[in-house]
Amino acid sequence: KGITLTALSLVLLSCTQTQQEHTNKEEDINAIKSAITDYDEGWDAKNIEKVLAGYSEGIDWTNAFGDRVQGKTELRKLLETIFSLDFVMSGKNNYQDPDISFLASNIALARSSNIRTGQKWPDGRPMKDRVINHLRVFEYIDGKWLCVNHMISQAHDKQGK
Repeated sequence: KGITLTALSLVLLSCTQTQQEHTNKEEDINAIKSAITDYDEGWDAKNIEKVLAGYSEGIDWTNAFGDRVQGKTELRKLLETIFSLDFVMSGKNNYQDPDISFLASNIALARSSNIRTGQKWPDGRPMKDRVINHLRVFEYIDGKWLCVNHMISQAHDKQGK
């Protein structure tokens, strides 16, 4: 029993020390915001590696048009296609500060939006301004906050126009 109790104590101590590594909320929030900023800057520059840097290997990603991919390899392929479409990449992004809350010491939820102006339809016609919402789930993995799920949605006006 003494060995089992000692082993259990060591496991609990190890878990406590691991949790303490990421319980500084200010540092955690800054790390998550940094990952989101890298994504935003990578998107604007069509830099796939910068976009992917803050994602886990098993990222589950869904865009505003319902395209869903799982894993960095699938996401990389989709982003190569998206970034090659000039009409999709046209316009200006106006990113808003994320709202971050913690569901557990190692799980965070980040909500943010982007007001995209000047984007075009495939035929070149201008789109109305788009309010694009991002819901990201971050997990503290191997000493780093990584996005494990990212869902993007678009707000529509009540008349569907």
